[in-house]
Amino acid sequence: MRYLFPVAVVLCACGSFNQGATSCPSPPATGPALNGACPIFPADNAWNTDISSALPDPHSGAWVASIGTGTGFHPDFGSQYGIPFALAGSSTPRVSVSFDYADESDPGPYPVPADAPVEQGSDGHLLVIDTSACKLYELFAVQCGAWHAGSGAIFDLRSNALRPAGWTSADAAGLPIFPGLARYEEVAVGAIRHALRFTASRTQAGYIAPATHFASGNTDPNVPPMGARARLKSTVVISGMTPQAKVVAQALKTYGMILADNGSNWYVTGAPDTRWDDSDLDALKQLRGSDFEFVHTGDVVTTH
Repeated sequence: MRYLFPVAVVLCACGSFNQGATSCPSPPATGPALNGACPIFPADNAWNTDISSALPDPHSGAWVASIGTGTGFHPDFGSQYGIPFALAGSSTPRVSVSFDYADESDPGPYPVPADAPVEQGSDGHLLVIDTSACKLYELFAVQCGAWHAGSGAIFDLRSNALRPAGWTSADAAGLPIFPGLARYEEVAVGAIRHALRFTASRTQAGYIAPATHFASGNTDPNVPPMGARARLKSTVVISGMTPQAKVVAQALKTYGMILADNGSNWYVTGAPDTRWDDSDLDALKQLRGSDFEFVHTGDVVTTH
């Protein structure tokens, strides 16, 4: 799901990066490994902040109820699906991209490897990390070959700088997508040390930093705003979970997850990789909305 204000044109993630071809590159079987080539934002960045001891937000109960106390948690990634990403370097070709939301998009140019995969489905996200400059390039609703997208954003991975207030990114909340992905290379070493990205079907017309944008006309304060941060309650027992699910669950206790887009309730995002064990990750589906609480990380910014 995407913008509500204004309404976005849903673009087909089709065509090709090579003009004249018929389809976008598919995700590789295994995701690329960063291996510490770049920091994923500074250690004190919001994405990397331990919120296990943070105080609950006064609206926590209402926000959880809005999303669904009995609604099941869902890992929206696995061996065949998720949001892929690619790595680029100084020699990677740069391309100019036109945008539907040019006034809130970074003009680029954008480095795009020939085999850079695009997320399957209407959102059509394209994520690229330039490891030579430690910059993150993200596009939404890519039209392959035509070099057109709904919106685009560039982030310096060594900086805590946010998008300008009121600006979107390749995500509805104005946030970067990549730092919120669960990646197999992290689980393989036993720990995810950052917050994850999740969605909800109803969001408030407001946002909490590090979010900078909202995508709703709902002014009800009992509906969560973009940037709201939830964590798995400390009382939830995860010791008996299967190995991969347990690592994800522990990250949800320590770093939580940030509301980044309109979408299915309690869906958390990751990168596709055939090394994920889907049956292992299914253990996360035993969690319910009532197992989570929102923490206070800042005030809600509204325009109403």
